[in-house]
Amino acid sequence: MKAFFTKKGVLTLSLLTLFSCDKTLEEYNPSGLTADTVYTTPEGFETLVNAAYSYQRWWYGKEEAHNIAEMGTDIWTSASGDTDRGLSQYLNLQGTNTYLATEWRELYAAVNLCNGGLARIDKAGLSATLRPIREGELRFLRAFYYWHIVETWGGVHFTTEETSGVVSTANRTPESTFYELIISDLLAAVDKLPATQPQYGKVTKGAAQAFLARIYLTRGMNQEALTMAQAVIANTAYRLEPNYADLWKMSNLKTREAIYVVDYSSNLALNDLANTTFNPYGHGRGGNNAHLLYIMKYDDRPGMVRDIPNGRPFNRYMPTRFLLDLYSTNDARYEGSFNEVWYANSTTRPAGMALGDTAVYCTRREVPDAYEATRKYQTVDRSKIYNANGTVKDGLRYPSLTKFMDPTRPSLNEAQSARDVFVIRLAEVYLIAAEAQLKLGNTQAAADYVNVLRTRAAKPGRAAAMQVNAAQMSLDFMLDERARELAGEQLRWFDLKRTGKLVDRIKLYSPDNAVNIQSYHTLRPIPQTQLDAVTNKSEFTQNLGYQ
Repeated sequence: MKAFFTKKGVLTLSLLTLFSCDKTLEEYNPSGLTADTVYTTPEGFETLVNAAYSYQRWWYGKEEAHNIAEMGTDIWTSASGDTDRGLSQYLNLQGTNTYLATEWRELYAAVNLCNGGLARIDKAGLSATLRPIREGELRFLRAFYYWHIVETWGGVHFTTEETSGVVSTANRTPESTFYELIISDLLAAVDKLPATQPQYGKVTKGAAQAFLARIYLTRGMNQEALTMAQAVIANTAYRLEPNYADLWKMSNLKTREAIYVVDYSSNLALNDLANTTFNPYGHGRGGNNAHLLYIMKYDDRPGMVRDIPNGRPFNRYMPTRFLLDLYSTNDARYEGSFNEVWYANSTTRPAGMALGDTAVYCTRREVPDAYEATRKYQTVDRSKIYNANGTVKDGLRYPSLTKFMDPTRPSLNEAQSARDVFVIRLAEVYLIAAEAQLKLGNTQAAADYVNVLRTRAAKPGRAAAMQVNAAQMSLDFMLDERARELAGEQLRWFDLKRTGKLVDRIKLYSPDNAVNIQSYHTLRPIPQTQLDAVTNKSEFTQNLGYQ
């Protein structure tokens, strides 16, 4: 199913999806096939369910959604290559933002496909064994997509009915209504889904429980969040990786710490890159392209050229000084998340520098000038990256997030990565349990859950130094710990919004982002294309604060 605009600018929806990877027939249909005929067979219904999964790729691993979900927070700010400072720094953020328009279109297309599937499932000819599983998947996915919609834009258009043909009106529905459906759908998914699925990437009972725990926490249902998180933690199918850095190895994509993933194929042709012949509605860059976004500009430094291991540096986003300072010297998650050293790989190098020698050292620390002068390599230290007040001085060089790097790409300029996206990790579930315990007044229990992760994160011999106690437990501590554990994993903006800390923490810790932040920025602007398309403009209006 795909959404597209007619010449009149009115949103039109087509439900007929004949392939598992988002291929669509539009108005010209020489085969005579319709949704009513295709989706009344088990084989045809499978294409609908597979297509419902495929829309996740428009959010997870894509620049548009990294900008929406990670930027404009306390831990990231614009690097020199950032192309959209509206989302990163709230600079003239309005409904004309193209990233928001893209995600709005795809998320609503996904919801409509789920609605259509749920309406048609009883006539699909599914076996008694398979039917509840497919219903559980579609209910999970509808809840999943609606969560992204309601958290991003608030109480906007809502329906559980399949839409076809021309749609010229939209409704304004309270956020509570969205969440009633989200929770209902997820409870049904927990009930209907199996513990395991034969296809990698399909949602399971454990994944539905983990996502429901996140939802309960969002809604302040702390006991329910704790109970659901504890059920996931007790599930022996999942376990924490002993070494944090191992999470990000391309050889370890099927780690048991990953509870729910959006999978990308190692055969890049099977992913979602737009192709005029086979996939005209695909993404312009395709694959998981997060590896491009957080890398500093290294390939113009003495002794360095662009290569596959160091990545293709889009130089979009950089850490705030605050994020870098969150990691203590005992915490291996810093080295497991960031790179500070680039090794000479060019045939042209400074005198005395051999291949493999340090060429660039870009560090969160301050390095004495006298020591720098004795080195053959270039040093970019703390005072070169940031001004004294924490604003960015050099948007080209900074410690670079390496979680999403992919040295298996076939060429140095390849934008697609086959890296799967870990949407929910077991570590997040521990943090959900900890925050729920904190809010229930059980501070020691909260510390106990946090210490499980901090023990894993400790450098050798530093486990005792990494432990925290009940007196340290606070909401701000929880947000700091979530930053240390989950930085870059498309959660931060939602975390700050959920806790009511978005504006305050940006003002405290992200001075470049603080210049334009306003209280109404806890919602994103509705795309202007949607506002222009509806006929009930007096009822369906822009979010408060935006033009």
